[in-house]
Amino acid sequence: MSSENLPQSPESPESPVQGRKPRVAVVFGGRSSEHGISVVTAGAVLNAIDRTAYDVLPIGITTDGRWALTADDPARMAIADRKVPNVTQLAESAEGGVVLSVDPGSREVVYTEPGAVPKALGEVDVVFPVLHGPYGEDGTLQGLLELSGVPYVGAGVLASAVGQDKEYMKRVFTSFGLPVGPYEVVRPREWDNDRPTARKRIVDFAAEHGFPIFVKPARGGSSMGITKVDDVSGLDEAIEEARRHDPKFLVESLLRGREIECGVLEFEDGPRASVPAEIPPVTAHDFYDFEAKYIDSAAGLVPAPLTEEQTAEVQRLAVAAFEATSCEGLVRADFFLTDEGGFVINEINTMPGFTPISMYPRMWQESGVDYQELVGRLIQAALDRPTGLR
Repeated sequence: MSSENLPQSPESPESPVQGRKPRVAVVFGGRSSEHGISVVTAGAVLNAIDRTAYDVLPIGITTDGRWALTADDPARMAIADRKVPNVTQLAESAEGGVVLSVDPGSREVVYTEPGAVPKALGEVDVVFPVLHGPYGEDGTLQGLLELSGVPYVGAGVLASAVGQDKEYMKRVFTSFGLPVGPYEVVRPREWDNDRPTARKRIVDFAAEHGFPIFVKPARGGSSMGITKVDDVSGLDEAIEEARRHDPKFLVESLLRGREIECGVLEFEDGPRASVPAEIPPVTAHDFYDFEAKYIDSAAGLVPAPLTEEQTAEVQRLAVAAFEATSCEGLVRADFFLTDEGGFVINEINTMPGFTPISMYPRMWQESGVDYQELVGRLIQAALDRPTGLR
């Protein structure tokens, strides 16, 4: 996609409040196992926000759910010595908390600390939530912001929930005619009430589709909790690992082919797809897992070496997935280009990895939208979009 074909960004954002810059609350961290990656993403976003156009309020959510006022210090939010950062390291106070009003007539943020008078921090005009996984990317935070009447970047309540739950995501894709691979779902009640029957169903699935299979949390991300299982002997350990992240889990067959990703970004005239990328085989890992993505920084190929017809088809499918799930703002859609020559959609991410070296920003960089412009576009689109039914 050529940059001259893209709608031009506004010269400067219009302030929702006359006489001051719009205020962006970057909310990150959270209670999910992807806490650390969310902090890394927040550091990159904070670094990219145009401070001449916006005021910024960083708010971190600790692993136990406390909203904390944090340092605006992107340098401390990077991976160091193969370790991801956390909100507790960045919090201004070990006990103080931030509260967002749920009164839609007020966007006031208040800081509280035991034994002290609450301190008003002023209003926020838009929230940039860079949380990954449950309790942030799954519609829960989006619901709170809808109640509060505060605009926010990204998908709404329903799209966020569907995008987080791989079972219902696949059901939606299927209902819209999008191709998905073979899978089996085991829900918590099934596993708790009749484990032998549920396990047999998985074994039968593997017998039908062949090993290896992948066992993964139904509502996880960043490849956490996923195990590649080569035979029945590894099944129980893989299930327990998946259930450590989510009591509901999926089993998927191996799709032989190439891993292709495509970014979708909402413009003034609707969603558009980026140039696609390819995740090449990762020789040091069984698959493109957490370590490969974030610690060893295995690089994808941008753009993917595809034919014009293949590129057009995967872009069409990515936009179709965005529309099928009623997404807003942004999505990264992940596909397999099978050995038979067709695309199969694996999943979407409504808040994909968002550091400058992450695949989503890299795809848009190659498509003519650099990282700072990408962040600015998302913020402005959120400011322009109302909360509530739309």
